[in-house]
Amino acid sequence: MKTRHILSVLVAPLAITLTSCATSGGSTSGVKPYPLKTCIVTGNELGSMGDPITEVYQGQQMKFCCKPCVAKFHKDPAKYLAKLGG
Repeated sequence: MKTRHILSVLVAPLAITLTSCATSGGSTSGVKPYPLKTCIVTGNELGSMGDPITEVYQGQQMKFCCKPCVAKFHKDPAKYLAKLGG
């Protein structure tokens, strides 16, 4: 009986922690999906230069063909966001 009580005291916090991580950890709710099949900066087809780089910028998912494009985007985001039409 004593062992069962100790086990439940140890397991309950773990279960709560795992549940909260599963529901809030990598959640993308509220993030607008990226609508293009091309890099927002260069217009290259996504995947043409390896795995696309994905990032969320002010609630909008963005996709880039390579790391240099991420840096270019951050220098003038408004210029590239205009390509999304919104």
